[in-house]
Amino acid sequence: MSPRALVIGEALIDIVERGGEVTGEHVGGSPLNVAVGLARLGRGVDFLTHIGDDERGRRIVEHLNASGVQLVAGSTSAARTPTARAMLDDAGSARYEFDIEWELSGTPEASPPLVAHTGSIATVLEPGCLATAALLDAYQVSATVTFDPNIRTALIAYADAARNRIDRLVERADVIKASDEDLRWIDPNRTPKQIARSWLELGPSIVAVTEGDQGAFAVCAAGSARVAAVPVEVVDTVGAGDAFMAGLIDALWDHGLLGAENRQHLRHIRLDALHAVLQTAALSSALTVTRAGADLPDRATRDAAAD
Repeated sequence: MSPRALVIGEALIDIVERGGEVTGEHVGGSPLNVAVGLARLGRGVDFLTHIGDDERGRRIVEHLNASGVQLVAGSTSAARTPTARAMLDDAGSARYEFDIEWELSGTPEASPPLVAHTGSIATVLEPGCLATAALLDAYQVSATVTFDPNIRTALIAYADAARNRIDRLVERADVIKASDEDLRWIDPNRTPKQIARSWLELGPSIVAVTEGDQGAFAVCAAGSARVAAVPVEVVDTVGAGDAFMAGLIDALWDHGLLGAENRQHLRHIRLDALHAVLQTAALSSALTVTRAGADLPDRATRDAAAD
């Protein structure tokens, strides 16, 4: 059986506003975007979430099906499908307001994954965040664990508790991607690079940090690597970080560095390989910001842009 990814986390409908006017509704949610991004790149993906069996929920299911993502059984048991109101400023950056409940129960009916990814709301919102952490503990035995904190402050009632949960996930993860904004919220007294290096000492093999139009960097046991942002015409930044995460996982997959049996190889990734991985992730992100909403690229589109 071909190796697959398992993505655990929220799916929702982004209601996009610009200048006080609703300009559209898009299927979204950070983990959903990563699942779709990986599937569009040709990877087998199972997605565990918590949505309703309602009109918006069915739209999410159709979107997943169209991208080739397999929805895990039990994912449509919510009373209603979550929403996020994304209010865009003149630069295309979004501020969010959420209507979401996050719950999980039982063990997913999915094949043991090569890589298990989670992030964002799913890792800090009770009660589902507790089940998310337990599932990652179970899958760490066989899978690479990847994590994107993707902080949503509007949903965090107790900052210290959220930071503690993030710290515990950092210790479990093999690969972490965070934005510089995430890291400034987590610890405003240290630079993103200082935080990334301190996280690396807790157990991960790679900590990557995106810095918007300044590009991205990553640290590993061998040192650090940096890439510039790919110059493009920005429509909006919705899904940019998720596209980077999907591109990062996909590139590590191409390098044969995923799965628990490859954990030591991942831990000793060379800097030239890390740089190449970052370039792939940055290109995925750049292609996404040229389109409205979280419309992540497929492999053909990305390959054409890379030539």
